[in-house]
Amino acid sequence: MPTLDELRRTPNVLAPLYSQFRVSERLLLTGHSHQAWPDRGFDGQCQAWRDAATLVDEKWEAAFAKAERVRRGLARWLDDPGGTIALGENTHDLIVKFISGLPLRERPRLVATDGEFHTIRRQLDRLEEEGVEIVRVPALPAGTAAERLSQTVTERTAAVFVSAVLFRNAHIVPGLGELSAACRRVGAELLVDVYHSTNVVPFSVRDANLQDVYVVGGGYKYCQFGEGVGFLRMPGDCALRPVVTGWFSEFGTMADAKPDHRVSYGVGPARFASGTYDPTSHYRAAEVLDFLDDEGLTPEFLRRVSQHQVGFLSRCFDDIDADPAVIDRDRSVPLESVGGFLALMAPRAEELCRSLRERGVMTDYRADILRLGPAPYLSDAQLTDAMGALGSAVRGLS
Repeated sequence: MPTLDELRRTPNVLAPLYSQFRVSERLLLTGHSHQAWPDRGFDGQCQAWRDAATLVDEKWEAAFAKAERVRRGLARWLDDPGGTIALGENTHDLIVKFISGLPLRERPRLVATDGEFHTIRRQLDRLEEEGVEIVRVPALPAGTAAERLSQTVTERTAAVFVSAVLFRNAHIVPGLGELSAACRRVGAELLVDVYHSTNVVPFSVRDANLQDVYVVGGGYKYCQFGEGVGFLRMPGDCALRPVVTGWFSEFGTMADAKPDHRVSYGVGPARFASGTYDPTSHYRAAEVLDFLDDEGLTPEFLRRVSQHQVGFLSRCFDDIDADPAVIDRDRSVPLESVGGFLALMAPRAEELCRSLRERGVMTDYRADILRLGPAPYLSDAQLTDAMGALGSAVRGLS
């Protein structure tokens, strides 16, 4: 297991293990959006091809074993021993199935913060056009968002949607256990989006008393899995009957007679299954999980690394002494209440992002927020260089 000091140095001790992404040669502040894949992930990608070529249509037993490895790894990260986890191509696939199983005729009301990622935001906007009542609660301040959501839950509410970490500014939303209790009292479901938490901000289903909660996320960001690995953790007694359902859900019971044509659902993860899919992403993810285990890169250690890096970037930004009207950061939220990236308020965020790319720094923005996402394979010297480029870009706007 590397030490934090070894990751701070130049060269970063992990960088050679990400050689195909050339992390030591580039300033990739994209860790909140798309982290580099370790070289071991390529081994998984190649194994998927070899199994397909060797086993042909009998490859599915091997593919299902990779999927189970991914489920076990995610359950451990969620501190949810024995948790039931469905996999999908992306979070949208799973969220649509979840919504389609809600009793919207009897409970035509959905509640969410106004800070949810577009996957949820867009789908709720469209449902509202079809007559579903959508209640939007301000996400900020994040410290009291769960309390405000709790106050809006009624017996007409089918489900509540909330992020563990907000995607625009990385603010952590506390109090999810209390929100879960409020939902439980009226029979509403709770879905927590942990995409910006998984593998960077430890999240415990057990400690937060979220056993009867749905948890959705994916492997594209901090997990380093790449595309194609969405997941939905469900309560053990889940009885939802998704209207949007694929034939893999009855994969193990296809020979059973169904004289009344009532649609049946498989057990556990199969309840949210689709149809034939590309298993390559699960091969890659399984290999990455093994790599992270071998290197001792646990969510708890990666949180330490992330907190150091986000704090380091914050101090470097303060040293720039930029005009607050051009770019600034929210100093009212302590470092321990922030997730895996530094959010900078900048009315001209798009221009700054483009200027940074011209200077060799890869990052992104959301509206008027410039997002800088470090990752464990970057050294302090690289972070210093990136912030130097930001200072130059800011001066270029003046």
